[in-house]
Amino acid sequence: MKITFVAIFSALALSTCGSGRSSASNTEAAFVSAVSMPEEEDGALPVEAEPQAMIEWDKTVHDFGDVSVSDGPLTCSFTLKNVGSEAISIFEVVSSCGCTGVEFPKSRIEPGKSATISATYKNEDGPTAFDKTLTVYISGIRRPVVLRLRGVVHDKKLSMKELYSPGKIGEFGLKTRRFKTGNLKQGLSVTETANVANLGKKPLTVSFQDVSPNLSVSVSPNPIPVGKTAQIVFTVSSAPSVYGLNVYTATPVLNGEAASDVLEVAAWTQENFALWSRDAIEKGAIPAFDTSTLTLGSVKPGAKLMAEFPLANRGASSFHIHKADSDSPALKAVSLPDIKAGGKGKLLFELDTASLPAGDNVIMISLTTNSPQRPLVNLFVTVEITD
Repeated sequence: MKITFVAIFSALALSTCGSGRSSASNTEAAFVSAVSMPEEEDGALPVEAEPQAMIEWDKTVHDFGDVSVSDGPLTCSFTLKNVGSEAISIFEVVSSCGCTGVEFPKSRIEPGKSATISATYKNEDGPTAFDKTLTVYISGIRRPVVLRLRGVVHDKKLSMKELYSPGKIGEFGLKTRRFKTGNLKQGLSVTETANVANLGKKPLTVSFQDVSPNLSVSVSPNPIPVGKTAQIVFTVSSAPSVYGLNVYTATPVLNGEAASDVLEVAAWTQENFALWSRDAIEKGAIPAFDTSTLTLGSVKPGAKLMAEFPLANRGASSFHIHKADSDSPALKAVSLPDIKAGGKGKLLFELDTASLPAGDNVIMISLTTNSPQRPLVNLFVTVEITD
């Protein structure tokens, strides 16, 4: 699969179609805890009028799959090709931890030429799942490219049945029925892959029905040979009205028979400020909250509380919250008003403590917004449930 990155320096028109769910369902609320809540990002930078750079990657994710401690260091490579008209350079590649070493070429990459980044995961942390990142800074690309190395280290070699039984549907071997993608920007799509297996005694043909809008799913090779693995590919496309955390579903059809269970794919959609003009970015909303953490004190189980977050908009455009996602279904948004330029307001949430465990509870709220400087705002509500 070839993946092309373009440094965009002008406003582009959205060209997506279709519709999706813009409010969290019960399934989404329950799934939030299984998905990494996104961290707040740096704001969008003003768009510069300069030539665009284009690069093509052979992949941006390398999955080592299931390995054992005895396999020792694990090495992979990522190849990029300069498909633009100007020479580019890799300025730096930063690893997310000291457990992953990296090597990359320091020389310029001329148009039409390729270069390889090599990475080695030391595999010294014992049996564990790992997901490491390499942040690549390249000339002509305004934002760095993030590459990922992932896998699962086991204490010993496991059989295919042991590996793919936890989430299996019939003879369709799965490690899990719940998947997540990287963050999705408006106007784009994001793809995630995983390994699956045929645990049966005859070839397994897999198709899908009742697939959510904006989701596509495929399996290759298909049919899956007996006792062999295959790759399942999920692609989620953005839709103009869909923001924040959304859970998409698909029902497997195995050798012509629809399963009673579904696969779930979570994607987090944010505004894509590369599609905005420089003027719109410079005049964007700037939310300033009085506090990011609200302490509600100690209460008895079943109490219903209101959480209030005052804020001001210091930008030149109206501040809008596309969606508010909570990592607990106990907390729901009551009022998320738009805040005009230079204005003030407050966000209201209701917390029903009936389902919260005794002791201290910290609930995170993630706001997906139209602010170039704060596209994602994380707020926290703390409460102690007493006997």
